[in-house]
Amino acid sequence: MTHIIADISVSLDGFVTGPDPGPENGLGTGGEPLHTWAFSDDPDDRRILREATARSGAVVLGRHLFDVVDGPGGWDDTTGYGAGEVGKPAFVVVTGSRPDSVRLTGLDWTFVTTGLADAVATARGRAEAASAAAGRDLDVVLMGGGALIGSALDAGLVDSLTLHLAPVVLGTGTPLFPGRAPRSLVQRSVTPTSTATHLTYDVL
Repeated sequence: MTHIIADISVSLDGFVTGPDPGPENGLGTGGEPLHTWAFSDDPDDRRILREATARSGAVVLGRHLFDVVDGPGGWDDTTGYGAGEVGKPAFVVVTGSRPDSVRLTGLDWTFVTTGLADAVATARGRAEAASAAAGRDLDVVLMGGGALIGSALDAGLVDSLTLHLAPVVLGTGTPLFPGRAPRSLVQRSVTPTSTATHLTYDVL
């Protein structure tokens, strides 16, 4: 069965980027430590990243995040989805308009201009098709940004939430929960590593 999983790194004070994020500064000023765990040699970090990448049948991201990963300093042949894992599921971008061009033409991009719910439905269809082809269950992963994940939680589109809690205080930036955190979360697992604490919640 295909599940919808929101998966994002966050600081101790609740930010998913530092201040002033943009296409050439995706994690904002001082935000790089949020993703230290994804490039670490800690065996649990590597396992968590590998398993998450392997289960991804389709990935949903917002237009701002697409502009970062498709920009000149974004993903390349050695570092793509899943950091060093370089996963290549279908990617579904929620956007107001299609980009004029795409740099990463070797990846499978679908641009949905009719809203988040339609993008998640499109991704679910792609993940279910990938599951049938692979002979095992694959999921839809919402990789961000923070506003997309918050909106998906508010809309009831998410089955589980995985947070990679980095031991850094940013003070400002892009908050994951600008109002309040969802109340319908039940903790399923906690995995502390040398670089982060990985928490998974079921969304009721």
